[in-house]
Amino acid sequence: MKERRSLVEGLKATPTVQELEEAFVFGAKNKPDASTAVPIAQPIAAPVAMVPVPLPQATEPLPASIQPDRSILPQLAGRVPVTTRCRPEIASALKRASLQRQLAGAEPYYVQDIMEEALEQWLAEHGYVN
Repeated sequence: MKERRSLVEGLKATPTVQELEEAFVFGAKNKPDASTAVPIAQPIAAPVAMVPVPLPQATEPLPASIQPDRSILPQLAGRVPVTTRCRPEIASALKRASLQRQLAGAEPYYVQDIMEEALEQWLAEHGYVN
């Protein structure tokens, strides 16, 4: 078995590491020569071009609630995270309503769905959504 040595002794045995170390620490202006340079990893394969796949056409139109809205930016399709803060009593009441509705089997009972329904109603009342 090899005899153990300290890290300092190991670094002293390889002077090129010490030179690179000093160049890094003291900000030497000269660049290390090719013998001390670390090789850069090369990619294994070239990236594959994406090919568009045609989607099957629907036989019947989607309901109005699922129809894509042209006023929504394409990058915002689906659900997007919205973060906000609210008073503790509002958060507590929302969680309580969610749990009670879940136990009663009433829809909607997810916090997210309750929030969406409430916001959608407020936005509709104030003319922001149809």
